[in-house]
Amino acid sequence: MPLIVQKFGGTSVADSQKILAAARKAVRAQQEGNQVVMVVSAMGHNTDLLIELASQITDQPPAREMDMLLSTGEQVSVALMAMAIHSLGHEAISLTGAQIGIKTDSTHTKARIQSISTERMRRALDEGKIVIAAGFQGIDEEFNITTLGRGGSDTTAVALAAVLEADACEIYTDVDGVYTTDPRVLPEARHVKRVSYDEMLELASLGAGVMHNRSIEFAKKFSVPIHVRTSFSDVPGTMITALPEAIDQPVGGAALAKNEARVTILGVPDKPGTSLAIFSKIAAKAISVDMIVQNVGSNGIADISFTVLNDELRSTLHAAEAAAKELKAEGVRHDDDVAKVSVVGLGMARQTGVARRMFRALADAGVNILMISTSEIKISVLVARGQATTALRTVHQAFGLDKQPAEEATDPEPAPLAHRGDAVAVVARLQKMEELTIEDIALDETQARVTISGVADQPGIAAAIFDAVADGGIFVDMIVQSYGRAGKAKLSFTVPQSQYQQCTNLLKSLVDRIHCGPITGSPKVAKLSVSGIGMRSHTEVAIRTFRCLAEAGINVDMINTSEVRVNVVVEGLYGQAALACLQKAFADARQ
Repeated sequence: MPLIVQKFGGTSVADSQKILAAARKAVRAQQEGNQVVMVVSAMGHNTDLLIELASQITDQPPAREMDMLLSTGEQVSVALMAMAIHSLGHEAISLTGAQIGIKTDSTHTKARIQSISTERMRRALDEGKIVIAAGFQGIDEEFNITTLGRGGSDTTAVALAAVLEADACEIYTDVDGVYTTDPRVLPEARHVKRVSYDEMLELASLGAGVMHNRSIEFAKKFSVPIHVRTSFSDVPGTMITALPEAIDQPVGGAALAKNEARVTILGVPDKPGTSLAIFSKIAAKAISVDMIVQNVGSNGIADISFTVLNDELRSTLHAAEAAAKELKAEGVRHDDDVAKVSVVGLGMARQTGVARRMFRALADAGVNILMISTSEIKISVLVARGQATTALRTVHQAFGLDKQPAEEATDPEPAPLAHRGDAVAVVARLQKMEELTIEDIALDETQARVTISGVADQPGIAAAIFDAVADGGIFVDMIVQSYGRAGKAKLSFTVPQSQYQQCTNLLKSLVDRIHCGPITGSPKVAKLSVSGIGMRSHTEVAIRTFRCLAEAGINVDMINTSEVRVNVVVEGLYGQAALACLQKAFADARQ
């Protein structure tokens, strides 16, 4: 019999009438011949109210007790949902995370799932009951209640779909699917029929609130198709699968994250081990660093910038200041009045000129770019928060995201988990639910690096540079623009070695006209990429990368990160040695 997992968020169970409406959806699915597992969040703003209640007692509640408190919200919801289904004449059983057998680690308020027992759920399903699971929670090995952090009910739903080998995972929310950007910010945002796992991972981490990134990590890892739907009608939603909406579309979505702060450590030694010293201290506080930008050093020193969530800024600054003192750096600067605007698309990796298009559009709109970081499927820029909405609207229009793509992807969907691969291998992977999975460690020895110093901190400079590069037919891969001292930033990017001389020649006259420079670079660099699932939520990925390179005595010239990849650039002669040490460092996490 087919099995469906249905998840209902807080707005979908906010009152008794909405709980009854959700119960009817589950009953209807069962009557259509499916076994049904429901995952239910706390009602409405119940979790926020509990947090507020705790804050009235103490400014620093113990994490264990917060988990005890917050887990009660879902327990209320599941009990009421079971009552609703019984009132409709059908059988149901409500289960907490502990009763299901969701085992986690002991990181309170941010726990990770280690394994899930299916025995009790299977028995109840076989008895004809609808199983109602409390989202967001589990227990550790000492039987302490744990919670999974923001978006934890999404994570619970997709994890249950994976371990139960469900035929479908339906996420019911207050919106009717995924949009090209947040429709509450831009009314012209367009509903999309399908989005790929990688695109959704990036969008989720960049501020798109429809799905949480950890749930998408599960879905990608275990090939679980997700159907995002509205609770309030039966209109088609958005499928999240391996495929994008359109194969030839360079950009599929845009995102805005306003809750960002930039931290810069000035004047760190430009030598192996510097990045490790900084980010190991930050990782020790379980802080997720987002946009890491390290540019090429000058005169033996470099600056390293990164972004974190505003509510983690204070803890981050403590760690950064400790690292700066240890490294004898010049100091730490921060800016909590910034926002990150990003475009994401699988097609970006196959098309040139995407960065040029974005930077030119922002320049024409008078938006100044403070930092740039790119990956194979994402371009992120940091801008002043006051220009955030203008920047988002500008890039949304520049890539025609309000228009339906001419040709949609038509490749077949991946088969459900139950029909994929050897069953023993699947079970083994499910016992490592949220462990880091490294899919590839790659070395690219075909690139060169171009660096322009003294880039004025004003709109249009990046656009002028990449207009010239694109007009010269030069393919640009990795772009990093770092923090500008005294109004002057440093911009580095990689190009094919065969185009290095051409690129530096055509930029010589340009830099004089836009009053920046000098141009420096390296005709041969090595770009190393560590890609996989769980790159952002597993803060040790960057740490392992920096540690192994430091131990090998290899200095890092450039860094950028994304949800699915960490990229570093080193001098070309160290490429093979760097690859070998990364392969060794991640041997335990390789698929």
